[in-house]
Amino acid sequence: MSMKRMGERGNLVCDRWILRMFVETAYFVLCNSYELLYTPHMANVELWRTSGHLEFYHESMFDQMQVEKETYQIRPMNCPFHVLIYKDGMKSYRDLPLRWAELGTVYRYERSGTLHGLFRVRGFTQDDAHIFCLPTQLEDEMTRVLELVERILGRFGFTKYEIMLSTRPEKSVGSDDIWEKATQALLNSLKNKGWDYSIDEGGGAFYGPKIDIKIRDAIGRLWQCSTVQCDFNLPERFDMTYIDSDGTKQRPIMVHRALLGSIERFMGVLVENYAGDFPLWLAPEQIRLLPVTAEAMDYCIQSKKELTDKGIYAQVDNSGDRLAKMIRNGEQQRIPLLAVVGAKEVESGTLSVRGRKIGDFGALSVPEVVAGIKKAVAEAGVFTPPS
Repeated sequence: MSMKRMGERGNLVCDRWILRMFVETAYFVLCNSYELLYTPHMANVELWRTSGHLEFYHESMFDQMQVEKETYQIRPMNCPFHVLIYKDGMKSYRDLPLRWAELGTVYRYERSGTLHGLFRVRGFTQDDAHIFCLPTQLEDEMTRVLELVERILGRFGFTKYEIMLSTRPEKSVGSDDIWEKATQALLNSLKNKGWDYSIDEGGGAFYGPKIDIKIRDAIGRLWQCSTVQCDFNLPERFDMTYIDSDGTKQRPIMVHRALLGSIERFMGVLVENYAGDFPLWLAPEQIRLLPVTAEAMDYCIQSKKELTDKGIYAQVDNSGDRLAKMIRNGEQQRIPLLAVVGAKEVESGTLSVRGRKIGDFGALSVPEVVAGIKKAVAEAGVFTPPS
């Protein structure tokens, strides 16, 4: 593999990490009522039998494996593990709602001919969450999720959606009454938001109806991302209960939701939407230092360390090319900020910064560059030097 190709992969890994960190931070900053969980990647096959996945989803699951005379199954979804955590102790109506999120890797069998880059893979990381609530809390909880979807997608510049309400498929579990209640709850949450929607008859998950949200990118293409699903069936299958105010045992309501769908797929959507020209806050390389002379290299390395110590994604161009070529390469590689470093900058302890598609910002100290980048990241905006 060429060094160029390795560099491209490194940037992809970095971008995926940035995206993951953004989602995890969002749980605390935007919706601090979520608790992050980490669950196993496989379980005894009986878990998947109880959940119904083995019966209704087996075509998309990998083969089972034998471990010490017991049969195990690698997970296609995270939800049964969250159910087990719920059942670890008795719950009261006062404990609800519970909101649990996990950036968990799941594994689904896809035929080799259907695999497609980042968009269709056999192992991917879902920004998954499950909410367990009282029947009286259900409508508010789903409306709250839709508001969170709107806020998160808006951070990336996606404000135009196509919304689909998917109803009961041919293969499903649960009574007609359960499905009617779940579908009505989703309808009410859409009405609360005032969003237009279409109906996909028979397009729901086997355990409940769902809302799918497709985003429209910069050139008008639609991409499936967010989903919200109401589930009355897993609580029944796992005999999930809580103690109500009158002392009786009742079933909680379960809501499945994903904001981005999967980290990998959404990363692919972002690459397409931005055409690889990532904004400063999301760029895997935010600033590149360009040493004009060999004598400036040590100062560049020192400045890079100061930047990276503050959480800035910085690199030094050590190609030895002429300045014009280094600038051209940085522009072609769509680096948001380039910092020219010559004898004058070394002497004054500054960086001569220029922004892609913006122009020169002049000589700035490293702390000023850090402050400008951090402000841009916090606001999902462009770089502006401190006044």
